[in-house]
Amino acid sequence: MAFPSFDFEKYQQTELFNLLEENPFVFGVMAIIVAPIIEEGAFRSLIKPTENQIIYFCCAWFILISSIFIPPDAHWVLKYVLLALSVILIFMFLKAAIPQKTLSAIKTWLHLHYKAVWIVSAFLFGLVHVFNYVEGFEINILLFLLIFPRIIAGYFFGKVKMENKGMVWPIVMHAMNNSIILFFLIPKLFSLFI
Repeated sequence: MAFPSFDFEKYQQTELFNLLEENPFVFGVMAIIVAPIIEEGAFRSLIKPTENQIIYFCCAWFILISSIFIPPDAHWVLKYVLLALSVILIFMFLKAAIPQKTLSAIKTWLHLHYKAVWIVSAFLFGLVHVFNYVEGFEINILLFLLIFPRIIAGYFFGKVKMENKGMVWPIVMHAMNNSIILFFLIPKLFSLFI
């Protein structure tokens, strides 16, 4: 039985490569700062959370969903400053609006089911990255092979979150993981400033 051939050309991360070519600095900010903060909030904050991490989860998903409606040609600084200010206001609102008893009940339930939350969040983290390769959602063996390392990364980011009881270390690990590509782009980044 011959090993099946895969069409890797079909699944290029064109949008990311275009951003990298057009503005490596923006790509760096997105990959090392913005993406780790938002994605870790969306996928790891519910693993054995504190009450504030439950609210952080809501805010991260607000950013992910609302960013779909922001025009792609909006200036990136303006877009993320407005989103950051919105998130601060939403965090403060939710902190005041959600009763402490409700947050405690959610926290207790999530602590009891942390293994399921951990595995599901790792799997969803990988699935979300399908959109790096295709416009609409689709899954096949090649796409699964492309996102499988992200599922594994999500698993380990969750493990680090639980062992350190905080969000800082998974965010740092995520940023380090994303910065590997920038290591290879250092010559290009220096050429922008020279």
